[in-house]
Amino acid sequence: MSAIQFDDGTISVEADLLGASLGIDSSLVPQLMRQGKITSACERGVDADAGTYRLTFFHASRRVRFVVDHAGRIVRRSMIDFGAPLDTAARQSRR
Repeated sequence: MSAIQFDDGTISVEADLLGASLGIDSSLVPQLMRQGKITSACERGVDADAGTYRLTFFHASRRVRFVVDHAGRIVRRSMIDFGAPLDTAARQSRR
């Protein structure tokens, strides 16, 4: 089973994957998401990227991005730590 799953229009990412990628304990992921301290963006690929999704997560000074295929397999992963907490404008997904 994949750590990223698609089910009836919903995308689920396992807390273990997200926590490890953001450098936090996975048990804190649900609480931080409810509090709005972990935010996310999802983009569907078009043209040459059709069939993929770009999932971006932000927490404090970190951004992690997964590009996944239609089955939830990670095609590409990146993480960056900006060294300072990101403001709202910086949390916008950029191409």
